Amino acid sequence: MLASAGLHAFWNWLVADARDSHAVGAVALVTAAVVFAPVAALTWDVEAAAWPYIAASAALELAYFALLAAAYQRADLTFVYPIARGAAPVLVLAVSLAALGASVSAAEAAGVLAIAAGVLLVRGVGRNAARGGLALALGVAACIAAYTLVDDEGIRHAAALSYFEAVLLITAPLYLAAVAVARGPGAVRAEATWRAAAAGVAMFGAYALTLAALELAEAAPVAALRETSVVMATAAAAFAARERVPPARLAGAVIVVLGIALIAL
Repeated sequence: MLASAGLHAFWNWLVADARDSHAVGAVALVTAAVVFAPVAALTWDVEAAAWPYIAASAALELAYFALLAAAYQRADLTFVYPIARGAAPVLVLAVSLAALGASVSAAEAAGVLAIAAGVLLVRGVGRNAARGGLALALGVAACIAAYTLVDDEGIRHAAALSYFEAVLLITAPLYLAAVAVARGPGAVRAEATWRAAAAGVAMFGAYALTLAALELAEAAPVAALRETSVVMATAAAAFAARERVPPARLAGAVIVVLGIALIAL
């Protein structure tokens, strides 16, 4: 699970650090769909009941990648990533409460408060440096929460790898076409590099490792460990010296993960 978190932080760094995050994201999606298609084909298992969920998940993934790339164009990785990853479990919890009438434990309530405090530290008080990055990061979080709830039901009707490949086969060409129309085919060709390909492989690999972890452990600790990617991404940015990370922002990222752990565990 720690390897999965590291891969997730890695591909987000590659997309955030790119000159054109939209084009890199499009190439990465296509790479993931193509490279892992043979594996999915050999293990294909998708029931008819899964396709409505696959279609909904693909639509949400399209929105997710569009908002994520736009956020990285306006704000840096250590601003967008902790907010997007940290707010998503809170939204999932809120929707679960509203839709399913689930009760909230003291630990879950403390987790929500911790995440809110961590996000506030990452965002800062009275700062406008992100130029719209906060709204976009929260939009990304909403997409993560939505496709998590959709996939939780959809995966009951399909093998996990087959399900994810089906989502990619819808998402990748549509996003690639949209980017090519909006930014021109030349922009996509310019970003067809090893960085984009590596992002695509890491993207799929992170998901595959999550599935492997779920075969060995319960979902709650797996979910908690997944969010250590927030700290990995922020710390990597600091140690690589590619961007200045204020101490409060690094502390906020850690608090976000602690809050998620309280909710998950």
